[in-house]
Amino acid sequence: MNKIALITGATSGIGKAIAVQLAEQNYNLIITGRRKERLENLVTEIKDKFNCKIKTLNFDIRNKQEVDEAIDSLGKYWKNIDVLVNNAGLAAGAEPIHDGLVDDWERMIDTNIKGLLYISKKVMPLMIERKTGHIVNIGSVAGKQVYANGNVYCGTKQAVDAITQGMRIDLLPYNIKVTQIAPGAVETEFSVVRFHGDKDKAKQVYKGFEPLYANDIAEAVIFAVTRPAHVNINDMLIMPTAQASPYYLERENE
Repeated sequence: MNKIALITGATSGIGKAIAVQLAEQNYNLIITGRRKERLENLVTEIKDKFNCKIKTLNFDIRNKQEVDEAIDSLGKYWKNIDVLVNNAGLAAGAEPIHDGLVDDWERMIDTNIKGLLYISKKVMPLMIERKTGHIVNIGSVAGKQVYANGNVYCGTKQAVDAITQGMRIDLLPYNIKVTQIAPGAVETEFSVVRFHGDKDKAKQVYKGFEPLYANDIAEAVIFAVTRPAHVNINDMLIMPTAQASPYYLERENE
C-alpha cells in the first residue's frame, strides 16, 4: 500500500513542490490550505502526472476548531498518516521591532507556532497509536540566527527549532521520526507576503544572486522521508551557494 503524507500550506511554493514530489514517490496525499481553488488546481495537476489518491482539506491553520474538524473528518483510511509535513508558515513585515505591527506579529505567531502545534496535536496521537510516523517541520535559517528587522519572525522560527527538538525527544518511545528542514533564501511567494503584496520590493530580496527554489527544499524532504527505518535526519540547513548566513550574501555588481 502507498504511504500517506499530509502537507500543510500546499497551495504554493515549497508546500506545492513537496506535494508534487511526494506524489512522484508514490505517496497518497492529504493537501491542506486556505485557498480552495488552488487546492483543486493542484489535485488536477498531480493527477494528470501521477497515479495517486488525493484528499483536500480547506481550512485556516490558525483556527484550532477548523484544524480539529478537518482532521476529525478524515475516514479510517486517511487517518493512517505516515508523514506530516508542517510547511504552512510566513513572514509578515520587516521593520525594526519598535516599529512592528502587532497584527503582523500575531499572524506569524498564530501560523508559524500555534498552527504547527494545532495540526501536530491532532496527528501525533494517530502515529503514536500505530507506533510509526515521520514529522517534518519546515524551519528557517532565521531559526538558527537572528538578523536585523527579523525579530518576531526569527522568534517564531527559533520556536519551531525548539519544538522540533522537543518532539524528537518526547516521541522517541513511539518510533516516530522528527526532522527539521531549515532553508536560507528561497524564491517563492514568501517575500511578496512579507512585504504585504509589494512585488517590486520582494524582487529586490533575490536580486544579484541565484536563490534556492521550492524544488530544492522538496528534494531535501524526499531525502529525509526515504531513509531506511534506522536512519533519521534530525536537522538540515540548506543555503544557496551565494549565501553563507542571513548577513553574508554575494550579490553581483556589489
